[in-house]
Amino acid sequence: MEVTIKEEEARAEVEIWNYVLGYVKIAVVKCAVELGISDVIENYGSPMPLSELATALQCEPSRLHHIMRIMVHYRIFKQEPINQYTVGFSSTPLSRRLIKGGEKSMAAFILLMYSPTCLAPWHCLSARVLETGNNISPFEVANGKDIWSYAEANHDFSELFNNAMGCDARLTVQATTEGCPEVFDGVEILVDVGGGNRTALSLLVKAFPWIRGINFDLPHVVTVAPKSDSIENVGGDMFMSIPNVDAAFLMWVLHDWDDEECIKILKKCREAIPEDKGKVIIVEAVLEEDKEGNELDVVGLMLDTTMMAITNKGKERTLKEWSYVLRQFGFTRFTVKPIRVVQSVIEAYP
Repeated sequence: MEVTIKEEEARAEVEIWNYVLGYVKIAVVKCAVELGISDVIENYGSPMPLSELATALQCEPSRLHHIMRIMVHYRIFKQEPINQYTVGFSSTPLSRRLIKGGEKSMAAFILLMYSPTCLAPWHCLSARVLETGNNISPFEVANGKDIWSYAEANHDFSELFNNAMGCDARLTVQATTEGCPEVFDGVEILVDVGGGNRTALSLLVKAFPWIRGINFDLPHVVTVAPKSDSIENVGGDMFMSIPNVDAAFLMWVLHDWDDEECIKILKKCREAIPEDKGKVIIVEAVLEEDKEGNELDVVGLMLDTTMMAITNKGKERTLKEWSYVLRQFGFTRFTVKPIRVVQSVIEAYP
């Protein structure tokens, strides 16, 4: 017992520094994205010496060395010998996720979540936990508006937000189309509710070319969305009405709202689809209850706390909570299909 306590104390002495200086890891990764380090090393094609990397980035070599040393420690980049005297930096699967515009890039998401606008709410988290009967989010406290009003009033933030949602959509839609393509069998007209810059819908229409898509979002969002022959951009309010279709697609939409608001959105979805063969396709996290799962389950818990920080009433849901909101407005049966990302695919039928 005494040895165990000593071991726990020793671990605690080290672990506490991970909390004291935990922001350093975040700041270094954001720095790498802003400088375009991953892009330059990937394009170089072989281990890249620090001197050449500094020249390409037009930065001071000794300062860049500090950044690269810690990124190698976290295995974001590899360090490999070039010759007897020189080492260079090489890409890894993780560093490729930081390439701007890369196929599996999360760079835009990192720039959003670690922008001053999205970092400020975290300083208000304890106040959010302590308050009762008040649904003003830490985001609104820090920035003066809720996230949707703020995005409407600030074009740069709106673009940052839509780019972040787009990079996640590329990964999630690919996981959906590869993991359960049968979900889209028989769907001829599909509305993407809250479709943003229509990244998700474009990928779905490409994967299933028989689908005609409707990108449905707030007017200020769809006015700047790209146009195409197979997708119609429609502005509106999902709490008021949704265009009539065979199926409604909602990806990372319902977690922005509380149960009452979710039920209102699902009501409009049910009104928009045929009673006999219509369905709603929901792509959201499904939290595990009272059991240990994989590492993505921890990501779901972190997302849940993020929703508390940046939305007024949003949250991630357990299977039981999903069942409640779906059945409240007449979705009598539904299936949940895990895919290889943090979200699952929920098919709900009237």
